[in-house]
Amino acid sequence: MDVLFLLVPLSVLLGLGVLGLLAWAVWSGQFEDMESEGQRIFQEEALKRTQGGPPNPLD
Repeated sequence: MDVLFLLVPLSVLLGLGVLGLLAWAVWSGQFEDMESEGQRIFQEEALKRTQGGPPNPLD
């Protein structure tokens, strides 16, 4: 029963830390542009093909 006096405040602090990290990520703009990172991989692949880069073994 005495361990609850340690675990309950520890879990509350951990939860507040996670919420703080989420708030920091939202306010610093981490979730502003969700589409361009998904498209970037296709643009790099097209650029490699036009420049004559080495072929991708996964193609």
